[in-house]
Amino acid sequence: MRAVISVVGKDRPGILAYVATQCAVRSINIVDVTQKVLQDLFTMIMIVEMPEDMNSFHQVQEEIEALGEPEHLKIHVMHEDIFNAMHTV
Repeated sequence: MRAVISVVGKDRPGILAYVATQCAVRSINIVDVTQKVLQDLFTMIMIVEMPEDMNSFHQVQEEIEALGEPEHLKIHVMHEDIFNAMHTV
């Protein structure tokens, strides 16, 4: 199963490494990533593959999104099917 992870926050060193580490701990494979710094605002979008034996997408979604708060980041995890449905005419 694939998902889209978006990250927004004030730019500083280590944001990509932090999010990638959180993915690795959960055996989430990063397929593609793009990032951009707009003035002092960091933005990133990742396409990831979730492990097939993952217990609950929603549990992992909540965990990863909550990990952004102490780092002053807004992290959003969206299932690929939801993302595709939102962007289909």
